[in-house]
Amino acid sequence: MALEKPYLDVPGTIIFDAEQSRKGYWLNQFCMSLMKAENRERFRANERAYLDEWAMTEEQKQAVLARDLNWCMRTGGNIYFLAKIGATDGKSFQQMAGSMTGMTEEEYRAMMMGGGRSAEGNRYVGEDGDAQAHHQPQGSARSAGNQNKEGN
Repeated sequence: MALEKPYLDVPGTIIFDAEQSRKGYWLNQFCMSLMKAENRERFRANERAYLDEWAMTEEQKQAVLARDLNWCMRTGGNIYFLAKIGATDGKSFQQMAGSMTGMTEEEYRAMMMGGGRSAEGNRYVGEDGDAQAHHQPQGSARSAGNQNKEGN
């Protein structure tokens, strides 16, 4: 019996539920491996070879190689774990989060200091708020294409 998930209609949000956790298990395990300096060095030396040691899907590997954190999240990545990729690349969390929203680090920081995104226009998919896919850097076509490919 499928679990009802009314929270899937929140724009700009991927809920890390049990299904996402299962989907991203090996991606998140790879990210955790980057906690060790020797693994970060191995990854930086040959990213593809290091990724191939993990039972990740090819799509997850491509998302990591592209450093597309939104794509990583759609394939089961959790931002807590994905932050290790950014840290490996010498990026702050604000730089990473900004890249996910199309903002600069400074713009992202200012938005968060101002209270974050407004809920106005962002309560459900189809409104016209700034978190809606058609206002995001990846665009509505890319979001829809990846969702359809993944069966969401």
